[in-house]
Amino acid sequence: MSDWLEHSEQVEVPVSIEAAWDLWSNLELMPQWMNWIDSVEILKDKPELSQWTLSGGGLTFTWLSRILKEIPNQIIQWESVDGLPNRGAIRFYDRKQDTSVVKLTVAYKIPGVVGQFMDNLFLGNVVESNLRSDLQRFREYAIQHQS
Repeated sequence: MSDWLEHSEQVEVPVSIEAAWDLWSNLELMPQWMNWIDSVEILKDKPELSQWTLSGGGLTFTWLSRILKEIPNQIIQWESVDGLPNRGAIRFYDRKQDTSVVKLTVAYKIPGVVGQFMDNLFLGNVVESNLRSDLQRFREYAIQHQS
């Protein structure tokens, strides 16, 4: 299958946009709040690249990702350059004093092995549910690290 699926979720976080940015821009912390992400490792010799490992439903996927755009307190945009085809962005919006909105958009190609087991609608619902949960965990993580 070569169709791309895209999902967006957002969460309001009762911390400053700078605090939300500081936590999220440290990619290696993501397994702390992203349930399916097992590890993220920034390549020492190429810091714009990171190696990701994701597990879910008994399957494990890896990919190498490149940061395409990074504007502090606004956006981190990426795309995979090897492995599981994906791309996306995390955007930060300043709402009011010490409150921000974090919006995650993820697009991915369905790996053939996954497409054989489930349809796009089911997979999309699973991914959206997980993204919502991950963003809620990020909210709690940010609150804990604020205090």
